[in-house]
Amino acid sequence: MATSARKATRATGACLALAAVALSSCQSTPPIKTSTTLSGDLLIRGGTVVDGTGGAPRLADVLIDDGAIVALVNPGMASPRATRVIDASGLIVAPGFIDPHTHADADLGSDDAARRANLAFAFQGVTTVVVGNDGSGTTRVAERAQKARERGIGTSAAYLVGFSPLRRAQLAMKARAPTPDELASMRGTLREAMCEGAWGFSAGLYYVPQSYSETDEVIALAKVAGEFGGYYDTHLRDESTYSITVTGALDEALRIGREADLPVHVSHIKALGPAVWGQSAAMIDQIEAARTSGQRVTADQYPWDAAGTRSSAARGPRWALEGGLEALRERLSDPGQAENVREGIVAGLARRGGAGRLLLTGALGGADIETGQPLAEYSAKRGLNHVSGAVDILMQGDSRVASFNMDEADIAAFARQDWVVTGSDGSSGHPRKFASFPKAYRDLVKGEAAMSLARFIQRSTSQTAAIIGLSDRGTIKPGFAADVVIFDPDEFEARATYQSPRALSAGVRYLLVNGQVMIDEGAYTGALRGQPLLKDTSC
Repeated sequence: MATSARKATRATGACLALAAVALSSCQSTPPIKTSTTLSGDLLIRGGTVVDGTGGAPRLADVLIDDGAIVALVNPGMASPRATRVIDASGLIVAPGFIDPHTHADADLGSDDAARRANLAFAFQGVTTVVVGNDGSGTTRVAERAQKARERGIGTSAAYLVGFSPLRRAQLAMKARAPTPDELASMRGTLREAMCEGAWGFSAGLYYVPQSYSETDEVIALAKVAGEFGGYYDTHLRDESTYSITVTGALDEALRIGREADLPVHVSHIKALGPAVWGQSAAMIDQIEAARTSGQRVTADQYPWDAAGTRSSAARGPRWALEGGLEALRERLSDPGQAENVREGIVAGLARRGGAGRLLLTGALGGADIETGQPLAEYSAKRGLNHVSGAVDILMQGDSRVASFNMDEADIAAFARQDWVVTGSDGSSGHPRKFASFPKAYRDLVKGEAAMSLARFIQRSTSQTAAIIGLSDRGTIKPGFAADVVIFDPDEFEARATYQSPRALSAGVRYLLVNGQVMIDEGAYTGALRGQPLLKDTSC
């Protein structure tokens, strides 16, 4: 419960708290339920409800029972009976945030219960994560879901089927088109995974071996997901000038959606690198034109100016990665091929804005590197030029990098679009895994963007639920799952940085996942109430 000191500091009430974040005044609306005979497990009393629909914040109590929201009760009405009452005076009560793009698969599948709790996301107010993005998603959805049920997970999870395991199973790391039989096998495996409850098909056409595919191959697979009412989640083939340029890659994604007849969701939309800064305007025009024509197109965005990836992906030329990292090292050791590979690395560094913009954030594959330093510094310490420094890392193993090559004007332009939702692309070594939602809140609501809190909550909850297809989450509404975040509008903020990327975010006072309190007065309770969320199919 809130201490008397905290109550005193918030005695002015929730409306004044909201005024501090440039919101419209609270409204009192007709109660959804008013029966004095109502009772439940938990009553959230006195908070300002921002219900996820985009409607104005209002003062209301929220009654929860058996994992679901039972009623909203306006001030002045007789209070329902409840086993526990949470005093939310001065706090925001909102649907739990839904993250459409994460890399939480390994954490949720870990033998370590602390990792399965998924606290990096929970302390941001996230109650549901989508996994399997960038084409990495499992093809064994039922098995993954059963393990989650048996061992327990902190946040709920929705699954995408990835292009990479489908292609690897048939072609390994080969740069060729599949035979008709191989493509049929890929489609069959995808169909089975969709039958098991996947919500869509994800691709990361920038990454090998997916980058070796032609568009028609992707369309053939996406059609299978479309048969089940799924969506196409895509890391574009190019976010810069690597191959077909960012606008060309967006055209490709839109074509895939049109010809496969399914919605397109663009992952972490951006214009990556100096060569394409300012291209946000053209990309927005492309998507607006597609939407005007009736195509279903959305995107997610994280609030950081640095992308996160691997050194091999950021700098290694695609052709040189055929066969994997070992094949790349063989080419670098071959005098007949090494110069061509190095020329590709030169081009990769240029697209990323140079070695000074690439921060080493984690060692992979046995590489002996000190993290938290730019590639330029790493190279200088070893008396190497930047290309040789990059080669040195790749010969040892690999590394995670934060790539500082997005322009603030492009970030702001995308954020203003009503078809863009909040996402993290949360992965190890980058603060976005621990801090994307509170940073977006600070940037968009309390910053110069002056976005209303109602809009921010909507783009982080109900709008994302609609993109995925979740029909019972993302809104504070009777009958919906009791996924609820209760946060302090003044204290909700990111603590993670590029230098300390694993710091938990601040300001979430309570978090409920499927009706169970997971964060209580700012502390983790040990609850593992998350569920695998599976699409209901007719299979």
